[in-house]
Amino acid sequence: MLNFTPWDTLLQTYVDDQGRVDYRRWQQEAVNELDAWIATMPHSLDSLTPEASLALLINLYNALAIRQVLRLYPIDSILPKLLGLPNWLGFWRFFSHPLYELNGTTLSLNGIEHGTLRPQFKESRIHFALVCAAGGCPILRNEAYWPDIVEAQLETDAHRFIHNPDKVRYDAEAGVLYCSKIFKWYGEDFLRVAPSVPDYIGTYLSPSRPLSALTKIEYLPYDWGLNQPLA
Repeated sequence: MLNFTPWDTLLQTYVDDQGRVDYRRWQQEAVNELDAWIATMPHSLDSLTPEASLALLINLYNALAIRQVLRLYPIDSILPKLLGLPNWLGFWRFFSHPLYELNGTTLSLNGIEHGTLRPQFKESRIHFALVCAAGGCPILRNEAYWPDIVEAQLETDAHRFIHNPDKVRYDAEAGVLYCSKIFKWYGEDFLRVAPSVPDYIGTYLSPSRPLSALTKIEYLPYDWGLNQPLA
């Protein structure tokens, strides 16, 4: 049986309403609680509804990302040089290190996202919910995803991300759409539900001038700094 309440409590305790995580206090107070909750999660999706599977996988991804940071903290970024590993190896390890067994396969963060979530659900809005502990990621909810409301939560996440000028903004005078590199990296997912990335963004942004495939896009620098409170 799924019980997301302990995870929900941890998020409410250590994450503020801007998605900033108090890793220092979490590390000091509740690493064992996080481990204990992860250990109670199922290792198969077979008996779960699609909504329960979706909520579980998003919660697990975010929890496992936080768990990796807590093991390394204090750090300022998940970039390789600050993980104490050479160049590409640290970055690769954060996303590709096996972390959780599911349906007989031990999955990494990449395995959860690219091996399960994206192919199984074909849900573009997961990219506004999965948080790898970087500032360029979506804002981390300070609540769990729940099977009965996960659809509404993802829709709220998409709206919040696209209306965050740090992630998306449109310069109507110049005719330029500035947006997160998430739209570049996962463009094929957004093109499943819209003719172009600007069209997808326009359904949420509703600018005075309609956006289309002809709209010029410039991608914003991605912030790899840790999503923790400002010093």
